[in-house]
Amino acid sequence: MSSAKQWLPLAAATVVLLLLFRIWVPNFLAAENMLDLAQQVSINAILAFGMTLTILIGGIDLSVGALLALVGTTTVSLLAVDPEEAQSLGRTTLAVTAGLGVAAAFGTLNGVCAAKTKMPPFIITLATMLVARGAALGFNQGRPMHIPDRETAFLALGNGRLWSVAPIPVLVMLALFTVTAILLHRARFGQHLYAMGGNREAARFTGIPLVRIEVLVYVICSMLTGVAGMIHAAQLYSAEPASGAGFELNAIAAAVVGGTSFTGGRGTMLGTLIGAMIIGILDKGLNQAGVHFSYQYIVKGLVILAAVYVDVSRRGR
Repeated sequence: MSSAKQWLPLAAATVVLLLLFRIWVPNFLAAENMLDLAQQVSINAILAFGMTLTILIGGIDLSVGALLALVGTTTVSLLAVDPEEAQSLGRTTLAVTAGLGVAAAFGTLNGVCAAKTKMPPFIITLATMLVARGAALGFNQGRPMHIPDRETAFLALGNGRLWSVAPIPVLVMLALFTVTAILLHRARFGQHLYAMGGNREAARFTGIPLVRIEVLVYVICSMLTGVAGMIHAAQLYSAEPASGAGFELNAIAAAVVGGTSFTGGRGTMLGTLIGAMIIGILDKGLNQAGVHFSYQYIVKGLVILAAVYVDVSRRGR
């Protein structure tokens, strides 16, 4: 996994931010506020785990925000069907499966186009972003769709707490962090990603199946987006076809702030998790401090710019 030299500065920055906002907002470090912060961070962190994988191989996925909305509308549209109550479990399973199936289809499309054509991933995923957004807005004439109250299990995905303490979205985030971290840092799959991002031609000559790996990376990224989309819909108690706008930028920001290099070949899941926490602390802290949203964008932009500058300087050395 990541060395202390990589993640300790990020952890120190997180602590400093928490202390600064504690001074600015007296109850910022209250236990309930921290749990709420962790729950807010969960969606961006899950998106950022997938984004980290794509950036590591020199790619990008701009479709995650729109795909999040499409998965939410697909899932909720099936949950809203009103069959016999005895079929409730089957309905929920079908809805979740359909949502993840849509995510997998978009991931496969992104991956095949990126691996098999000479089109840049930026353009490919920009196009699929528009397709996903259009498809999401096609549900219910673009109006929000309420999740039926009977879908208690699905709603718990976004709002439930284990033993009335630990938010379920946070537990899902930590589980996915563990899985992606093992894949990246303890499995041959992760070695292939670093090799592809570091020098794709050299990776080709070593026998790494580049096409298969690239398609799998985009599928994983989209599947993680699917999970985030369901959590987001459950948190809102509805599917918002226009939701998710800008989520891809927050995911990219979390990965970059966490030390993932835009040139590929360098990055860690722990760094991305801390990066997502930093972005979340900035968002929540500035909001609770009453800072106008326009200045919040400026602060976040400067933080991202500083992170990229540090990465470029490090590569230069």
